[in-house]
Amino acid sequence: MGSLEFGGTYGHSPVEKMFGKKDVYGVGFDEERIAKKKIRLGIIGAGGVAQSKHIPAINRLRTIWEPVEIAAFSTRNKIQGDKISRLCGYNYYADYKDMLAGEELDGVIVSSGDEVHFEHTLACFEKNIHVICEKPLSRSLDEARRMVSEAEEKNLVFMTVSNKRYSPPYYRAKGLMDCKDGSIFKNPAMFCGKFNLGYDYVDILEGGTVHLFDLARYLMGDVLSLTACAVRRYDFNRTGYAFDNGVCMLEFKSGAIGALYTSTSALSLKPWERVEVYFEKAWFSVEDQRDLIIYDSEEGPAKSFSPVFPNTLIFDEEFGGFMPMLLNFIESIRGTEKPLVTGYDGMKAVELIGAFYKSLDSGGKIYI
Repeated sequence: MGSLEFGGTYGHSPVEKMFGKKDVYGVGFDEERIAKKKIRLGIIGAGGVAQSKHIPAINRLRTIWEPVEIAAFSTRNKIQGDKISRLCGYNYYADYKDMLAGEELDGVIVSSGDEVHFEHTLACFEKNIHVICEKPLSRSLDEARRMVSEAEEKNLVFMTVSNKRYSPPYYRAKGLMDCKDGSIFKNPAMFCGKFNLGYDYVDILEGGTVHLFDLARYLMGDVLSLTACAVRRYDFNRTGYAFDNGVCMLEFKSGAIGALYTSTSALSLKPWERVEVYFEKAWFSVEDQRDLIIYDSEEGPAKSFSPVFPNTLIFDEEFGGFMPMLLNFIESIRGTEKPLVTGYDGMKAVELIGAFYKSLDSGGKIYI
């Protein structure tokens, strides 16, 4: 049982466990899982994402008998560090270098600030430690490329945090496209995506829309060119970001086309994310990383995969994609799986962000 076992669920326990084994919450003793090699992880940077997503996902994995532990973490924020150490019992280091020197770690979750991802990732590679790094890999394409090349040279697992690929709606959508039984969801013609990020203290491309760039490549393949247009319509963005609303046109190497639009002046707690992919006489949409809606007939009904909320059987750790993503990282360290998303994918997302800026500067099309 590996990370992709959860692809057949909608954020709940596998059906076989729920009904066949009378194990509704999936916590029953798992002899096969617990027999695997134990993996020791560390965390560099223990802010909101680490505390709210990565740590709960690892705890959920441990609850279902996955042999993994967070052995240690580092953060410069003593208040947060003391809290995490008290709550979780992990070894706490104020300096990540001390952690890397003092602990025997198989892998590290790099969830520090964007500006130090490069430094922290390469420090792990120097110790032959596998890494999963938060997005964006770096604000510099050259740094992102070097991170990828260093991992390849040392034959280390290097992944980027692209949890949406593992989230049930997107994972099922990709499954439709990869199906080999004569599926009509082949040869996509067009991708459309929107991403609203109403937090005016977050850089919109690097802090949010990077996910949409990754999903575009995940569903459509590599991008050939990008043409961008943007406006700073309202003067309240606290980061001083160059724009608050932007759009770009994409041409894919497959010959397909796409459009992506993003806004930081919109609302975050209303419908905020939408992806559509168009085929011959069929299309699907993913709404707010929640609902997958399939339109494949003029006369038949639309087919909707949608969880029911509130639901005590839905686990955010699974539905949000963090748990299967981290399990994929763990299994990749063991050598039993290949990463669904790699450092290379993270680098390509950084490249698309850079192309967006270049297009704004030049007013024209940028070839990737």
